[in-house]
Amino acid sequence: MASDSFHFSIIIPTWNNQPYLELCINSIRKNSHFKNKIIIYVNEGKDGTADWLKTQPDIEFLHSTKNEGICVAMNSCRALIRTEYMVYMNDDMYVCPGWDLALYNEMQRIGHDNFMLSATLIEPYATTNPSVVSIVKHYGDSLETFKEQELLATYNDIPKKDWSGSSWPPSVISTRVWDVAGGYSIEFSPGMYSDPDFSMKLWKYGIRIFKGIGSSRVYHFQSKSTKRLKKNKGADTFLVKWGITARTFYRYYLRMGEDYDVAGEAPQAIPSMQQTRGKLKRAFKVLFS
Repeated sequence: MASDSFHFSIIIPTWNNQPYLELCINSIRKNSHFKNKIIIYVNEGKDGTADWLKTQPDIEFLHSTKNEGICVAMNSCRALIRTEYMVYMNDDMYVCPGWDLALYNEMQRIGHDNFMLSATLIEPYATTNPSVVSIVKHYGDSLETFKEQELLATYNDIPKKDWSGSSWPPSVISTRVWDVAGGYSIEFSPGMYSDPDFSMKLWKYGIRIFKGIGSSRVYHFQSKSTKRLKKNKGADTFLVKWGITARTFYRYYLRMGEDYDVAGEAPQAIPSMQQTRGKLKRAFKVLFS
């Protein structure tokens, strides 16, 4: 460990996903460069997650008897954070060695806290979602098929430049900026589209550094919890709230997925609003009819 004091506070919402949560926590303990504080929000916990966490003295957690979702979980855990920087992570992730040091080095290079940074995901399957930025390499899609030793030996083999458009976890932000932005918006509960909404709030505040770090790597088993979730109509809520689609925001403002040395910190020209007006009418009808 680099320090006796905590460096990051890592917030992990979880929902009846104890085996993956245990793997995630164990990876943080053994593969992190720094000593980081782990804070868990247990949604429902009917699988015994809360009872298990009581046996882990180095972890703080909150517990709701129902599934409150990501927005309530993140906002609630803010009260337990005593570090300058916080990390949002999913419970179905496995951090690779030095993931936090790579983020810290970039923070030092930036020299201020007006940013959002993300680690780069390694995922077993490609996705058609243009908002997903990841390295595709199959190290397993379940605990039973997970090739941990192979991952540890080869996770750095595929080159990846820093990329533009940090928005999804695992992400790091200062607690000061989190407080200024007001945390996650509960109108997006249980959580779909809360990520672009939070990034838009940061954009409105004036932040222009949304950067993914290619050398910070985290394996992701891909949506082990969200596949079970009854999803909110986040796309429509985002459109009505901000007047543009989340896809437009990601593509033209954050320039998600472009190499950062090319995209920089400036948005592209925004397309005509003609098509968006029709989508707005539909979204209002869906949300308020």
